Amino acid sequence: MIYLDNAATTMHKPQTVIDAVTQAMCSLGNAGRGATSGALDAARTIHGCRAKLARLLGCPRADHVCFTPNSTAALNTAICGVVRPSDRVVTTVLEHNSVLRPLNRLAAERGVTVEHAGCDTNGVLDYDELERLVTPGTRAVVVTHASNVTGNAVDIARVAAMAHAAGALVIVDASQSAGTAKIDMDAMGLDVVCFTGHKGLMGPQGTGGLAVAEGIDVAPWAMGGTGVHSFDALQPLEWPTRLEAGTLNGHGIAGLSAGLDFIEAQGGVEAIAAHERSLADRFLAGVREIPGVKLYGAFDQPVRSAIVSLNVGDIDSAEISDALMQGWGIATRPGAHCAPLMHRALGTERQGIVRFSFGYFNTDEEVDTAIDALRDLAC
Repeated sequence: MIYLDNAATTMHKPQTVIDAVTQAMCSLGNAGRGATSGALDAARTIHGCRAKLARLLGCPRADHVCFTPNSTAALNTAICGVVRPSDRVVTTVLEHNSVLRPLNRLAAERGVTVEHAGCDTNGVLDYDELERLVTPGTRAVVVTHASNVTGNAVDIARVAAMAHAAGALVIVDASQSAGTAKIDMDAMGLDVVCFTGHKGLMGPQGTGGLAVAEGIDVAPWAMGGTGVHSFDALQPLEWPTRLEAGTLNGHGIAGLSAGLDFIEAQGGVEAIAAHERSLADRFLAGVREIPGVKLYGAFDQPVRSAIVSLNVGDIDSAEISDALMQGWGIATRPGAHCAPLMHRALGTERQGIVRFSFGYFNTDEEVDTAIDALRDLAC
């Protein structure tokens, strides 16, 4: 199979990640639950991964990196832990349902006002509209770093400046960018960054988290066992315990830690991004002149995810994706990509979009095969 669905998950993992998970499953106990060698080894593994993530994301305090099962849980934790009843929140039409649905729920249950900044015909965020919407009294701005539909990047430092000028917090969904785009919370002024481990960070599924700047209060979303302060009636408020109720996925975090090591060994985020972008650019150059192919996105952006989304004539996106899989063994992602407002803005609610997303382990030969397959389908 030619796997071109890396925006969903990086199915091909470094062997070191697989080995780390296997070893962890044979040796790690439950972090924070006792002083056995297995429990202590688990705690050390988790602490080490926190420190690596803090360095990668520019988070000044490693203990402010809190683990969750995925970015959806991280975004729910951040949004529900920051936004209060009757608050006002600004977001964008670029967002995934991991942002939209928690905000919709808060609007229905807590009387929260939610405003959405739009985009242009290429799916690029309208920064002028966003700035008009972010008025004094806004509690938070929630924004994706890169669209999972088009790959378009958002200038999150610019958004953070807008938010802070109005006294608002900024929460960033880095699901598509962590590991493949530079993120420096301290330099960019980011208050909360939510990430997943199984995409650009090359870790296992079931890993993710949020990094929180110092001085930002995120109230606990879930409550339960922590291994410490067992007689407290409510969740302890120390970091990172306040946001980590229950047993952490030590086995997965061991794999995530190995994924972070792999990224560093390849030359870091910049080197990974350059390779993936070269693959996407090669594909783009090969398909943009194919008759009937319509592309979605701003491909001249200096920073963007390695995503090329398209349609072929009026053919349903699922039909094209299925033909690619059945005829050439090429895995892509059709449909709405859990981003309904983005598809409405692009006018693709009915047809959907076929998304090609490239990863570190893809090759030029695979890209060329995908180009030839699309050329055949378009004819």
